[in-house]
Amino acid sequence: MRPQPSSSIVDLASDGRLIEPVARLLFDTFLGRTDDWQDLDAARQEVQDSLHAERISRVLIDGSLVLGWIGALPTYGGRVWEIHPLVVGASHRRQGIGRALVQDLERCVADRGALTLWAGSDDEHGETTLGGADLYEDLPAAIAAIRNLKSHPYEFYVRLGFRIAGVVPDANGVGKPDLLLAKRVSPSAPIPRSR
Repeated sequence: MRPQPSSSIVDLASDGRLIEPVARLLFDTFLGRTDDWQDLDAARQEVQDSLHAERISRVLIDGSLVLGWIGALPTYGGRVWEIHPLVVGASHRRQGIGRALVQDLERCVADRGALTLWAGSDDEHGETTLGGADLYEDLPAAIAAIRNLKSHPYEFYVRLGFRIAGVVPDANGVGKPDLLLAKRVSPSAPIPRSR
């Protein structure tokens, strides 16, 4: 299923009335899942931070209803952008909203000269075979053998063309890694070969 024809993706900065519903969406989505955004004030601050001129903040709406939000910030001189964050309302998941937001963001960052888009996706609850494991024993083998155990979002990114570019073991505590996923968003010149 795809977003309805009546839905659209807009810059969050274009309509201040969307800030509170976006903050509520962020809070509701992450409550109890991470240490981030565990109160509405923290969620509001994250949304406000996303409005800085160098960042991108896009919202998928249907009329005045906020269905999803994606933010991004530049790194490496704007050649690389980080998705931070991506949220879709619980009752609107698996309807193409996350896909539409990521594809829209890919166009936005490519227009700004980006080469790569990346996302970090924590595994704090043993949702993959990387969670709860000692990844230092053989990290490349663990990445190669990754399996999704409990609907971890890394597979969503892989379906959109992202690849696991790395893992930060114990990023969120012992046995709680952060998966790093990346995708090339702009065609680039051939990679120079060293001589």
